[in-house]
Amino acid sequence: MASPLQPAMLLGSPSFPNAIAWSEENLIAVASGHIITILRPESPHGPHGVITVPTNEPLPIGVIERKDLLSGCLLPICLAREDKPVVRSLSWSPLGMAANAGCLMAVCTTEGNVKVYRPPFCDFCAEWVEVLDLTERLFEYLRGTGFGDLSIVAKQKSAADMPDTVSRRGRKKRKVDYVSMDSGNQLLLPAISKDGNSCSSPCNDMEGRRSNAVSEILGSDLQITASDQMESMSESDGKSLKKTSENHMLPLITADQYASRSAMLSALVVSWSPLLHETSEFHPVSNTNASVSLLAVGGKSGKISFWSFHTPDCYTIQDSNIRTAVKLVGFLQAHDSWVTSISWVLFPSDFSNSQILLATGSSDGSVKVWLGDNDKLLKSSEANRCLFSLLKEVITVNVVPVSVLSATMQIQSSEMLLAIGKGSGSFEIWLCGLSCNEFHTLGSYDAHDHIVTSLAWAFNGRFLCSCSQDNLVRSWILHGRQLNEVIICSDILNSSNPTCPSTDVYASCFGAAVSPGNLVIATVRCFDIEKLNRMYEARVLRAAIEYFWIGGQQMDVLSRLPFSYAAEECSNLPKKQLTYWGSNIVCFLEQYHRLDKPLVLWDVIAAISALKENDSVYVEHILIKWLSMSFLGSHTDLPADKVLSKVSSNLSDIPSRLLHLLNILCRRVVLSELDADQINTINNNLLNSGESTLSKEKQITKWVEILLSSERELRERLTGISFSAFLANLSHAKATPSHPGHWYFFGITQMKQWVELDRDNARDQLKVLASKVTNEKSNRLLSDEHSAVERCSFCSACVPFESPEVGFCSGEDDSSGKGQRHRLLRCATSMQVCPIAPLWFCICCHRSAFRLPPDALFRMSAYPADFKSSTNTSTLSVSAKPLCPFCGILLQRPQPDFLLSPTYV
Repeated sequence: MASPLQPAMLLGSPSFPNAIAWSEENLIAVASGHIITILRPESPHGPHGVITVPTNEPLPIGVIERKDLLSGCLLPICLAREDKPVVRSLSWSPLGMAANAGCLMAVCTTEGNVKVYRPPFCDFCAEWVEVLDLTERLFEYLRGTGFGDLSIVAKQKSAADMPDTVSRRGRKKRKVDYVSMDSGNQLLLPAISKDGNSCSSPCNDMEGRRSNAVSEILGSDLQITASDQMESMSESDGKSLKKTSENHMLPLITADQYASRSAMLSALVVSWSPLLHETSEFHPVSNTNASVSLLAVGGKSGKISFWSFHTPDCYTIQDSNIRTAVKLVGFLQAHDSWVTSISWVLFPSDFSNSQILLATGSSDGSVKVWLGDNDKLLKSSEANRCLFSLLKEVITVNVVPVSVLSATMQIQSSEMLLAIGKGSGSFEIWLCGLSCNEFHTLGSYDAHDHIVTSLAWAFNGRFLCSCSQDNLVRSWILHGRQLNEVIICSDILNSSNPTCPSTDVYASCFGAAVSPGNLVIATVRCFDIEKLNRMYEARVLRAAIEYFWIGGQQMDVLSRLPFSYAAEECSNLPKKQLTYWGSNIVCFLEQYHRLDKPLVLWDVIAAISALKENDSVYVEHILIKWLSMSFLGSHTDLPADKVLSKVSSNLSDIPSRLLHLLNILCRRVVLSELDADQINTINNNLLNSGESTLSKEKQITKWVEILLSSERELRERLTGISFSAFLANLSHAKATPSHPGHWYFFGITQMKQWVELDRDNARDQLKVLASKVTNEKSNRLLSDEHSAVERCSFCSACVPFESPEVGFCSGEDDSSGKGQRHRLLRCATSMQVCPIAPLWFCICCHRSAFRLPPDALFRMSAYPADFKSSTNTSTLSVSAKPLCPFCGILLQRPQPDFLLSPTYV
């Protein structure tokens, strides 16, 4: 059986630990040289993107004397082995931070620069779009504060109080603080033009040789200034003079000051925090559900800067000008040496009072754990406030630097697990009890011969994957307080593709990442060039992404319903692995019941689909177990027909989240042989004919009836919310849509027509609401904003309402007396006719939408007895998320395929 995961080839080699990251929206990013490759694991030959890191000009932090050129503190700043910037660290933001509700990408390069990128959701290009340069923002802040030098701040303040003419004249005469153009014995830093050419003035032969010698030692960023031959400069040299004249007003600083300022601005690692939710106590009521994520940037100075990113007020895939609110909220002097690794973990003590923990590691070998003050983090307006308090210095300073950190929370025990990887190849495991503030080491493991490049937790801290530059990828399972090594058992889903490279062609591993569903681990490995075919492979291939299934491991995490399966029904598969796979899949389906966990089920769907190819009865057994436990609350084995019948008759008592999960599994697993459009057509035929059963000719099972019943249940809930919100706004003289980012009811007329067409199956409460909508006062409002007459986008003919899925226009009469009818899609949320190019698209049910559903639909625990409780002011004022009303997954914009296939020819 072929695995749905195939290795993806890369044209560049990673150089730093944690070179691969897996986002919450199921995107994989790999740092290989100056390029970040972004792909979707479910479609390795489909759409993917790229981030090309540009070369940045050095920041104008000051000038130093020529005699300080060979100071020891300058050598680590200017020496570099790469001729272009290389990605040192990358990190995905939580879901919902981008304008299209996706994830942002933070990138740190070897130049020390940090930038944030967004997906090209409306640009139709492969290159991701830069949205923010944090290094520039940090430089502006530090320059305004004089880089912490109080004397410079005082001088800047006094200069600002003087008149412009006096201030300019004073700056020209102040030789102590600024460099004049005729001081030939001083160094201007930096002085590089945009095209990379030197901006220094021409020097005589002796001076030029000295300059070249120094540049060879310290790098091209150090340029000598001279003005002896300024009058004889050519036209090209005039541009350099202009650049030099702009920089000659920079402050004169010492070599130590230059090294200190450079360290402040040189970032080494970036890491996004989980979402922090603002409460109404300190935020307007209209945004009680606003969320914030902190981006931590660790640098060479040992400081960590924290940047607050707010979720957008509204989500769009059309407007690229939506800006995310970003603010520098504070600094933390975490270590005395370079900050090499950062890891966040959220302690969910309470939704409104969750504690955020921060683990930091340094090149001096120390590791510290910090506790964040949520109120200060969310309300801070001053960047110098203390936002974190030290809980424990887990490891003190030693000679072995820390390479990677990975922290996770054990939900059952409310304890934090911290894995610490070191440059020596060993790693340590610490258990942190937050309630009693106790820290215990679970052991140190000499797992590798070279630097540990990644540590990735899975299964809520029960599984750990470690990899190293020695090319070893090892897996461990935590039993009690003992970490035991295991072999990854993924034989059931292993690929037999002959094009997959063997493991002996790899030389090193630079990272591992866990999928959102914790069933797959992705690793990035560099090829051993000597073992590749020199004719074509060795010229273009540098690294590859490999996948490992870990769902067949014994995690000792059985769900509340014990899983068992008769081995004789599938003799070619081992019983033990089938039991583990079933238990782990059911366990993770249970985790998706939580509303705070996004419905990103790709790895679960891929695993079940691969198992289905071998034994469909086994997969149905898994789903029946989950339905029996989640929908019926039964802990006993029930026949499949009985479970499906009970589920179909009790959908009104099921939370909307479970209905969405059921719809996804029905479409992508059980009914995967049917196209989504075919299922929608069947649904449309049932609505028109009113039949309660399906013909046997189409070979449709009870699962189709459950799917259609579940989607109809969600449609009724959405219609009831819209009717109730519409009636609540009748007290206004004229109901107008609220400002962007807030939900507003649309399609009231179409929803009313749908209730009338399906009156035999509609609930009495929905019929009562529909009758109230048809009164005289409501009709006046409907005639103004919700016209019952819809027009075709192609011929402007009327489009009568016949189905909530599609519409056909009446057409125009031609010479033959027959009109041409156009087929038009209807919005999945409002039932209105979509424009020619719908904005949002669901990749699961293939429905289109140009209106977004209310958040109240996704929080419903059952069909409400009164919709007024679901349409109060605070509920309807929250931002509408771009989620499919029938699948609950993120809607997106269809994009064409970009770039070449990641596999080689």
